[in-house]
Amino acid sequence: MKTWIKILVPVFLALATGQAAAADLKIGVVDTERLLRESAPAVLAEKRLEKEFAGRNEEIGKLVEQVKGLQAKLDKDGASLSETARRAKERELDDLTANLQRMQREFRENLNMRKNEELINVLGLANQAIQKIAETGKYDLILQEAVYRNPKLDITDMVMKYLDTGK
Repeated sequence: MKTWIKILVPVFLALATGQAAAADLKIGVVDTERLLRESAPAVLAEKRLEKEFAGRNEEIGKLVEQVKGLQAKLDKDGASLSETARRAKERELDDLTANLQRMQREFRENLNMRKNEELINVLGLANQAIQKIAETGKYDLILQEAVYRNPKLDITDMVMKYLDTGK
């Protein structure tokens, strides 16, 4: 019996001490997805990307219309064309379609690469902001991803404000 008391008393004291220490723990949680969608640097990055890729997107749109027009012309006039002329139009359509697919693939690859670069920059700024908030707010722990987060612990708005104003 005395042995059990000698074992249980230190365990209960350790648990009580751990609960007291946990009560002083200051934790914050940040919604990274929201930062990447709504923060000022993310919105600016999105606008930069739209502006940067607008010309190529228009070019692809024009080529799509050209392919559609040639396909419609071939469907409409194909029967009345000579075999040689029809084959030439089909070859032209195949070449345009292949060119369009290549341009679309390159566009997607380049856009994805640039988006990733911009996201890395935004995440870097967000991490700096979180670090400053952690230091000034005396946080013990700030999590950026959580399956569940209590709204009382969510400091995303604070991070977004810091990103907007620098304070």
